[in-house]
Amino acid sequence: MASKKKARMQWYHIDLHIHTPASADYQESEISYLDILRKAEYRDLHVIAFTDHNTVSGYAAMQREIENLVYLQQLGRAQPDELRTLAEYRRLLDKILVLPGFEFTATFGFHILGIFSPQTPIRQLEHLLLSLNVPVETLDIGSSQVGASADVLTAYRVINEAGGICIAAHANSTHGVAMVGLDFGGQTRIAYTQDRNLHALEVTDLGKRTRNSTQRFFDGTKPEYPRRMRCIQGSDAHRLNALSETKVTKNANVNLGVGDRVTEVQLTERSFEAMLELFQSADFSRSKPLTANRKPYDYVQVAREEGASLVQAFHEGMNRRGGQLYNIVADVCGFANTNGGTIYVGVPNDPRQEPIGVANVQEEIDTLQEEISRMISPKLEVEIDSLENQGKNVIRIQVPSGAERPYAIEDNKIYVRDEADTSLAVRDEIVNLVIQGLGRAHEIIPTPPREETPVMPVIVADPQPINPLPTPVQPQIEDAAPSSGVPAPRGGVEIIGTEQRNDTRYFILRDLRNGNIVKNVTRSSARRLWHYAISQHESNPVRADKVPWQGDIGLWRRYQKGGETRYDLVQRENGQVRVYYGVTDSAMQGAWQAFLAPEETELPVQ
Repeated sequence: MASKKKARMQWYHIDLHIHTPASADYQESEISYLDILRKAEYRDLHVIAFTDHNTVSGYAAMQREIENLVYLQQLGRAQPDELRTLAEYRRLLDKILVLPGFEFTATFGFHILGIFSPQTPIRQLEHLLLSLNVPVETLDIGSSQVGASADVLTAYRVINEAGGICIAAHANSTHGVAMVGLDFGGQTRIAYTQDRNLHALEVTDLGKRTRNSTQRFFDGTKPEYPRRMRCIQGSDAHRLNALSETKVTKNANVNLGVGDRVTEVQLTERSFEAMLELFQSADFSRSKPLTANRKPYDYVQVAREEGASLVQAFHEGMNRRGGQLYNIVADVCGFANTNGGTIYVGVPNDPRQEPIGVANVQEEIDTLQEEISRMISPKLEVEIDSLENQGKNVIRIQVPSGAERPYAIEDNKIYVRDEADTSLAVRDEIVNLVIQGLGRAHEIIPTPPREETPVMPVIVADPQPINPLPTPVQPQIEDAAPSSGVPAPRGGVEIIGTEQRNDTRYFILRDLRNGNIVKNVTRSSARRLWHYAISQHESNPVRADKVPWQGDIGLWRRYQKGGETRYDLVQRENGQVRVYYGVTDSAMQGAWQAFLAPEETELPVQ
């Protein structure tokens, strides 16, 4: 149990995606490395990285220039202008930490940033690029075209194992691993954005708070994307100053200048080691977009506006009377048994209401630590600290996705998180949690769709699951993957059987969000999505002759829930009609995307 202290930390401005004239597509060949540093100073940057295409020759050229100037100074042969240049380098490098790195082009053209310590030898970084199948000649010319290089997951692993920071470059844009605009490769997209060797996603819409923003998409609420990803922004500068709007080229990203997209990060010091610690941290409040107006960024208010979800909960207080404290501990238990999450204490769920705050922060933190430690078993390490919301202190509890499931309150109450609610687990969920705790859980890999376009291979570098997910352990009542070639969506609920006992009807459900098959569910005992599926099954049964079919798949109903569009989908299979209730737009991959509402997009397009 830890209470996080951030008193020694301060905010720094970083731009970790800057090209130099060493990149073949750099737009201003006459620009010097000193010019880049001066522009970084002008933009108030504290940490930058040189990330040329498949080369470190830009960083190496700057180092050689400085070394030559030092050598001439030591020999007493330096000219006055050379001494001024060396003094300027020293002044700027005392203010700005410059990190060596590269933008690697992986198989199929995906771009990946590798950023390293200044103490890393250039030869070591060149050897690393060669091990990723970058041609020798590219190490000199800095081209983004490298031919048959290494695959994305291999690059993640190699960069991470070499001690670097691994970031998916402009993930939601051109050459990004989120594969925006592509209607295939769903399982590949999951692997490319959830791999444990990947530290962050660089995105082009970090300041946007819309429901379809990239940061919201990868916030841990999607069952198929359970790992919350840190999102940052970088300029991807291919020139010193941004082009005016009247002169922009087709690819808007390469028209930006140094420091045109900046991320603020909270570090203990301005060093690579502190940067690496940040990217390995699960504290997402320590990075945020730097906006032009420089208004204070209220992390708690942003979370409140996103609302309660699979990974967020809000409590006005923590009094024992009325069960407030118990409800907080139940949320901790539920998050640990699901995807992990964050709990805020001292704020109403409604973001329009003013925060209440916590009067005695340390006293309440101590109480929470004591109660969580006493009530939850096995031992669960959570981090508890405080943040401000509109000037009032709010307690934050960060709960990991537990490794020793199931976690229970008072040894026998096992909670799980279901969308924005915490509920007692039913029997079959408990069975799956036990199996996960024994280390026998495995990741469900859906059958890939049959497509005319070649499907990108999925190379799994780590045999362990991205995040231990519940897996079906009961005998299969029917195959989850239809034989028609179109896999079931990766969300929603399917009713796969019923049983009548006395006067009660029991349902058997397949929860497509996590693969669980759950038996013995009644209409009265069912949770939200389960209850919706049962209600629709009984009151609005699907009529095949009324379905607008597209081949063997169709849309039965489209509706709104909590500001989000959901779908009841149908599929013909061996003379039967299968129904998938409450599917979210993010779970509709491949052929299912034909039924998306016109305003829905799978990921934000930039």
